[in-house]
Amino acid sequence: MTPLHCSRRALLTLATAPWLGPGGAFAQPAPPPLRVLLPLGAGSGVDVIVRSAQAALSRALGGQPVVIENLPGAGGITGTAALVKAAPDGHTVAFISNNHAVNPSVFKNLPYDSLNDITPISLVGGSPFVLVVNPAKVPARNAKEMQALIKARPGQFNMASSGNGTIIHLAGEMYVDALDVQVQHIPYKGMGPMLTDIISGQVEFGVAALAAAQGHLASGRLKAIGVMGKRRVPSLPELPTIIEQGFPEVDVEGWFALVGPKGLPAAQIKRLHEAVTTAFNDAEVKAAMAKQDNLIHPSTPEATTRFLRTEQDRYARLVSKAHIQID
Repeated sequence: MTPLHCSRRALLTLATAPWLGPGGAFAQPAPPPLRVLLPLGAGSGVDVIVRSAQAALSRALGGQPVVIENLPGAGGITGTAALVKAAPDGHTVAFISNNHAVNPSVFKNLPYDSLNDITPISLVGGSPFVLVVNPAKVPARNAKEMQALIKARPGQFNMASSGNGTIIHLAGEMYVDALDVQVQHIPYKGMGPMLTDIISGQVEFGVAALAAAQGHLASGRLKAIGVMGKRRVPSLPELPTIIEQGFPEVDVEGWFALVGPKGLPAAQIKRLHEAVTTAFNDAEVKAAMAKQDNLIHPSTPEATTRFLRTEQDRYARLVSKAHIQID
C-alpha cells in the first residue's frame, strides 16, 4: 500500500498515535501545571516562603510546572473558597496559615467547612511572632515590667493589630489576657501600617511577624519584649519567650500548611506530601528559611488533620473570651 492509497483505518491510526520524537521515542504529554493558591497577598510572609520553594517543588514533582496564584481577601476566605471548588485531581492545592483556623470563629457564615471541605497534606513549618513596643512610650524591658506599667496607667495603652480578627489580633489578645490588663485595640489594614504607627508613637505596642519587624528592631525604632512561641529565635538569642517570662498561656506562632480540595485520592496525597517534604528540605530553600528564622517541620497528613482541629478549637475559645466578631 503506497502513501497515496492509505486505508481510512490506517489514517485514523496515524492521527491518534503518540508523536515520535527525535530518535523514534514516543513523546510523553506535558503534565498540567500544579496550581498553588495562596489566600494571601503578594509579598506576605507565606507568599515569600512559598515562592522561595517554587523551583524546588517543581523539581520534586519531576519537572511539573508550579504556578502560584495569589487570591487575597476576607482574611483568606476568597482563596480558600476557590480551593474547595477545585476538582480533587491533584492539580490544585493551597497553602493556608493561621487565619484558616481563626475564621470559623470570627465570621458568622463561611462558604465552606474549614475542616471537612479540605484534604490536609502537610503542616510545613512555622514563623515566629514577637511582641514589639515603641521604646519611647513603653520603657519596659520585659513582660512583667510592661504589665506593671499598663496597670499603673489605666486607659493609656493601645494595642495595634494588622486587622480585626486576624491571627495578629488574636495573638495580641492572648498576651493582654495573660497579663490581666485592659487596653484599647486599634486594627489596621495590614502589618505595614500597623508597624508605622507603633514607630511613630500613635499606638504603644502590638504583635508582629519577626520577618516584618527585624529591620525596625535592628535600627532601634522598635523594641522586642519577647517571642510569642515556645522557642527562642536564632537571630535574637538573648530575647526570651513570653513563656519564659512567667506567662505560659502565651504560645502562638505563624504556621503554614499544604492542603487540597475535599476528596483528594490517597495516591495524590502521598505524591504531594513527598514532594513538599523534599522541596522544603532542599539546601537552598532551608537557607532561605533560616534567614527569616522560619522553622521547617513537615508532618504527616494525619498529624496535620489533628493540628488543624486543635488550632481551630483553641482559637474559638480565645475569640469567645475576647468577644471578637466580624459580620
